[in-house]
Amino acid sequence: MWAEVLDKALVEAEATTVPRAAAFLAQLAHESGECRWLEEWGDGSAYENRKDLGNAQHGDGKRYKGRGLIQLTGRRNYREAGAALEVELELYPDEAAKPGIAGRIAAWFWRTHGCNELADRYDLTGVTRAINGGLNGLPQRQRYYLRALEVLGAGV
Repeated sequence: MWAEVLDKALVEAEATTVPRAAAFLAQLAHESGECRWLEEWGDGSAYENRKDLGNAQHGDGKRYKGRGLIQLTGRRNYREAGAALEVELELYPDEAAKPGIAGRIAAWFWRTHGCNELADRYDLTGVTRAINGGLNGLPQRQRYYLRALEVLGAGV
């Protein structure tokens, strides 16, 4: 199942070169625990009242906590991803944790946050900031990235 989901996501993300695919797969591997976790472990209360995420209503933090391969977070991101993908994510946020939708969300987020351009420059730190908002887990992301480059034939 995951091979098909990731193949489709790579194409939809336009991450079809070695540096793009390696960076995309590295980020997803870190964010989802190698496709094991499609919902954030925390309860989402840390995101309560986060206006920068569009969480303006009581309960938004928990309702729109991180889900999917890329851990989509916040009412605004759910609304924007849902509109772009024609999936009603704002009303049904749990849909983001379904594998096929999770792959499409990851591809959408990747494209709309300029990750291909960063990956073309082998800028994993920039990609991590675009995905995570910071550098959380950078050493692990780097290990995944180097392994993906090797597997994909970049001669690392």
